Amino acid sequence: MRINKYIAHAGIASRRKAEELIRQGKVSINGQVVRELATNVKSGDRVEVEGQPIYNEEKVYYLLNKPRGVISSVSDDKGRKTVVELLPQVKERIYPVGRLDWDTSGILILTNDGDFTDEMIHPRNEIDKVYVARVKGLANKEVLRPLTRGIEIEGRKTKPAVYEIIKVDPAKNRSVVQLTIHEGRNHQVKKMFQAVGLQVDKLSRTRFGHLDLTGLKPGEYRKLSKKEVSQLHTLAVTKTKK
Repeated sequence: MRINKYIAHAGIASRRKAEELIRQGKVSINGQVVRELATNVKSGDRVEVEGQPIYNEEKVYYLLNKPRGVISSVSDDKGRKTVVELLPQVKERIYPVGRLDWDTSGILILTNDGDFTDEMIHPRNEIDKVYVARVKGLANKEVLRPLTRGIEIEGRKTKPAVYEIIKVDPAKNRSVVQLTIHEGRNHQVKKMFQAVGLQVDKLSRTRFGHLDLTGLKPGEYRKLSKKEVSQLHTLAVTKTKK
């Protein structure tokens, strides 16, 4: 098995992140640092990442209602609370599938399955990610129409999004808008609204694929069923074939 795939199967990181660790010289096999992505792991080999031995674990999948003020990371050098700390009873080495900003709440999947993570976050699979944003400004069709065509952000055009205006409050110069996207670029939703003149002051992700937050209060989590995981995989495969 290739080293990046072995690391992903061990639940350390996605395959792409594993490749970064290899290139950075943070992976060793039997005490020897490896930097070649084509390196294979044989039965009985001792693999270490950042000096820690790794082993294959049973794959687990959790759905978390992430509160605001928690970072989507396994650890933080600034001592801020991480999403992994919200699942103290989970023994496996899990990590978040994609990220939500520190001040963004809502649905987040955590797992130790690197292949599943890559499948969920790759834009080509077009997994729906639904956000509800409270914005400063008055939303209307004319203002939001550019989002449905794609907007250039930092030199790259976003894929077309779908919006629904939930509420407009002229007295407070405030609106609530639901936005469905397929990508997960850094601060993407906030930057998309900013590009059309609306400033996000509160943001939550309410749906990921077919999953929502029914029954989960902020900070609560539950294990995904095999059926739910299979449905997500099927959804990704179906989108890819289109």
